[in-house]
Amino acid sequence: MQQNNTRPTRWGTEYVQSISPYVGGKPIAEVARQFGLQTGRIVKLASNENPLGMSPKAREAVLAAMGDSTRYPDNDGYALKQALAQKCGVPAAWITLGHGSSDLLEMAARALLTDADAGMYSRYSFIVYTQAVQGVGAAHQVVPDRDFGHDLSAMLAAITPQTRLIFVANPNNPTGTFLAADALLDFLRQVPPHIAVVLDEAYVEYTLPALRYDSMQWVREFPNLIVSRTFSKAYGLAGLRIGYGVSQAPLTDVLNRVRSAFNTSSLGQAAALAALDDQAFIDQAYTVNRAGHAQLAAAFDALGLRYIPSQGNFILVHVGEDDGAGARVNLALLQRGVIARPVDNYGLPQWLRISIGTEAENAACIAALHAHYAGI
Repeated sequence: MQQNNTRPTRWGTEYVQSISPYVGGKPIAEVARQFGLQTGRIVKLASNENPLGMSPKAREAVLAAMGDSTRYPDNDGYALKQALAQKCGVPAAWITLGHGSSDLLEMAARALLTDADAGMYSRYSFIVYTQAVQGVGAAHQVVPDRDFGHDLSAMLAAITPQTRLIFVANPNNPTGTFLAADALLDFLRQVPPHIAVVLDEAYVEYTLPALRYDSMQWVREFPNLIVSRTFSKAYGLAGLRIGYGVSQAPLTDVLNRVRSAFNTSSLGQAAALAALDDQAFIDQAYTVNRAGHAQLAAAFDALGLRYIPSQGNFILVHVGEDDGAGARVNLALLQRGVIARPVDNYGLPQWLRISIGTEAENAACIAALHAHYAGI
């Protein structure tokens, strides 16, 4: 038998091979195994999840929908789109459903970019923008930040004939920074109409009421705008993976042309539909989040740790001066049963992103930080 001495096949295109796979926050069970801890004593503050869980109405809807889970879901998501159209004040034909808002970000890249084009985003913005642009072989236009947030003037100045898609997150992840409405509106008015803009509002429900604006009005004004939102954060449906995008009909049409069939589950659709009808839960989630932000911020002040005031459900905190600080403090927290999020893959090795939990969860994190810096 002739031996095959050829080199192993390298699968995937060069630009796909260069993608760094997305790494989520460590699961509780993994930390328990690794450090010999009891799962009930571990606090997960790594993935910006709602510490209250999901709306009771959503939970009831999921249980009811389980009975029909042998059937494929409604591929069009008719009932959910109708409810979203009413909530957003737009035609149902302007809504695209996704398995989380990350799906919408990737759809936009697949639909609008080629390997001859460029996608633009800010440094220190959501890593999925990088992956979405890289996945279609487009060029990256990474614009330097301004105070850990978007520099909109610099982004406008960086536009080239290659630019076809711009990602803007508000609030921004992982830094929590926020762009004022007038600055964003001025930016949208200056972006050439042949360039699409994705306004990623995954954390919009957590912003202070005084800062909020009507981005749905902007969708009506700008045919090149896509607003993406999710049910994973404030609505507490992260495990059911459902989000949506809003854009005028021509953009919605091309997004749906690249959307995977049955990309949202029947359970996710049912839960999202019920969650939209539970504003009291969203109000509670907002209240708990603002109280938690104040609790953590006060502790960081007491410890002398610099942090970025956040309009999301997380805080980016500077934990040391050397580039090993983030990993070192993260390990110390893990050993004490607290899961935070290192952000060295964002170019922030001296920082940790800590999700805001319940009062008790925040207190456990604060106690672990005090113990670490006290050398206990």
